[in-house]
Amino acid sequence: MPRNAMERVALVTGASLGIGAATALEFGRRGYAVAVHFNASEHEALGVVSAVEARGGVAAALRADLSEPAACRQLVKDTLDRFGRIDTLVNNAGSLIDRRSLAEIDLEYWNASMNLNLGSMLWVTQAAAPHMRERGSGTVVNLGSIAGHNGGGPGAILYATSKAAVTGLTKALAKELVKDGIRVNAVNPGVILTPFHERFSSADRMREMVSQIPQGRAGQAVEVAGVIAFLASEAASHVVGESVEVNGGMLMD
Repeated sequence: MPRNAMERVALVTGASLGIGAATALEFGRRGYAVAVHFNASEHEALGVVSAVEARGGVAAALRADLSEPAACRQLVKDTLDRFGRIDTLVNNAGSLIDRRSLAEIDLEYWNASMNLNLGSMLWVTQAAAPHMRERGSGTVVNLGSIAGHNGGGPGAILYATSKAAVTGLTKALAKELVKDGIRVNAVNPGVILTPFHERFSSADRMREMVSQIPQGRAGQAVEVAGVIAFLASEAASHVVGESVEVNGGMLMD
């Protein structure tokens, strides 16, 4: 028997910072036990766990390198061992890794980008789906990006490519899994104020991107988290295979 068999459990990958951290906190606020996945940012992940617990919730930090399929399967096993179930999977883990021009892309960089940004979604979902299927219910929310529509900024060729593929993966998974009571959808954030842009976007680049947003400002991670939580909720019970744009009007699709 798991140490804490919970009524509802959310596994959020890449949950130590930014949108992932905000999403973990949002699910905790909604009464879910939260598996807070991280790879390198252990201190930050433990901070998210503490924040959930401070609000009376239950959470645990789980480490895994999701560029490896075996680690994806182990993360799901660890979550089930810890909490006994997975009701919602949020596939948020991903990174630009590095800005590179076409001439600078090599096979190692290709594999790193695709394994993390796309492969992790496939392998974690593959591992979680049998458990959800057995229970006859579950929700999966994949994180894409506006870059999947517009090609991203300079040096983001592989990031944009992987995020464009998230849309196709989401629809294909949704078609296969819906008969088992599992709903799969995606969220495509625009320019969101997170450590992602602190690392990969200069101040000038940020000003340029924000100037293209009709709403006149960048988004907050909590605004994306709210949409993710909605897609996982009963309020979205008839929403299947959709990709929701969260970008302040920067792209109206």
